[in-house]
Amino acid sequence: MSDWPFPKNLKALRGFLGLLGYYRMRKNAFKWEDSAVEAFQHLKTAVTEAPVLALPNFSQPFVIECDASGVGIGAVLMQLKQPTAYLSKALKGKALHMSTYDKELFALVTAIQKWRPYLLGQSFIVRTDQQSLKFMLEQKVGTPLQQKWITKLLGYDFTMEYKKGCENKVADALSRKENLSSEVTLSLLSIPIASWVQDLKSQYLLDVDLKNLMAKWTAG
Repeated sequence: MSDWPFPKNLKALRGFLGLLGYYRMRKNAFKWEDSAVEAFQHLKTAVTEAPVLALPNFSQPFVIECDASGVGIGAVLMQLKQPTAYLSKALKGKALHMSTYDKELFALVTAIQKWRPYLLGQSFIVRTDQQSLKFMLEQKVGTPLQQKWITKLLGYDFTMEYKKGCENKVADALSRKENLSSEVTLSLLSIPIASWVQDLKSQYLLDVDLKNLMAKWTAG
């Protein structure tokens, strides 16, 4: 083990981490301590702020990756492989019993409508692991519900691409997230906050005059 070479690619790194992970597999080994809570919160913050979460750049094409599970739908809006926004929503009622095709179509339509301000008037790409969705606009026969959803996509300029389920990890995870909201109108959307905004918030507290002015405004 001490002579194990440095990994030269992602596959080699995953192999080594998998080897180490084997020795962590112990019965009742799950311990959720304060250090784990802190690390978990740090990771969540890291993927919902710059530089991981990027501000939209309208000179670059948008990409949506979406997915559906048995309990929910998930999607991520990206540019240049960087996330711009996330979406996650629970399925409820009759939606839980829809076919896989309908759930995937619902995820696609929900994502496009949610991010309409970014996408309308832009050419963008939609990636899904439901290969048959590539031909949805060409199908002549469909259920009334499918026709209703497809009608909502008219006016958008997008290209469908197939992405293997094993590679569609972000959208898949979002569709399976625990404690998904069951509210029809609610989607969990994260947006990046520019670093200068955070600097401004911290610096204005150091300015005595501005601090007094803010206190007067707050007091009415």
